[in-house]
Amino acid sequence: MAALSTDRMTTWLLQAADDLEQAKTMLTELDTPIGDSDHGVNMARGFAAVRDKLRAAPPADVGSLLKTVAMTLISTVGGASGPLYGTFFLQASTKATGKTSLTLAEWTECFEAGLTGLMARGKAQPGEKTMVDALAPALEALKAAAAQPLEQALAAAAAAAAQGMVATIPLQARKGRASYLGERSIGHQDPGATSSHLLLRRLAEPAG
Repeated sequence: MAALSTDRMTTWLLQAADDLEQAKTMLTELDTPIGDSDHGVNMARGFAAVRDKLRAAPPADVGSLLKTVAMTLISTVGGASGPLYGTFFLQASTKATGKTSLTLAEWTECFEAGLTGLMARGKAQPGEKTMVDALAPALEALKAAAAQPLEQALAAAAAAAAQGMVATIPLQARKGRASYLGERSIGHQDPGATSSHLLLRRLAEPAG
């Protein structure tokens, strides 16, 4: 497949909602020692609302799809995750306005706009034990795979996000509630990086 169609992107998000529901307990367990113990519940609730919105009124283009996701997450997800993920999808949507499919280059542009917005909103940089530690390597992988087939590039991005997720374990948190723990935050995998990886892993799954 040479491009990400609106249907493919919609399917991705519907399946991601199922993934996040199944991962709810795991994400909560990750969040309990370093956060508010609510990341799993918040993400599952937010993407369940996304699923309902997309089924009730399927967007006609990718830009509308991403904006719908953004506004739904912002309005339904508590804590920091709603505004951060919402900002990611909202900024990504600005690069997909009116487009019914995205090439690899166009998706990379959307992803970069989303990550830039998220980092500005959260005032976070790589290495601070946040979702940025999964998303930033994923973006670099997309860029490095610019000449590769789309599916291969998506798989590379998901693999990079997985590596970034695991790499949060030895980090000391510098942002969010986990930062209050200081050195006690070391040794725990960041839940936001984990949910980011789950999203990108699902996108890399073959369409079907």
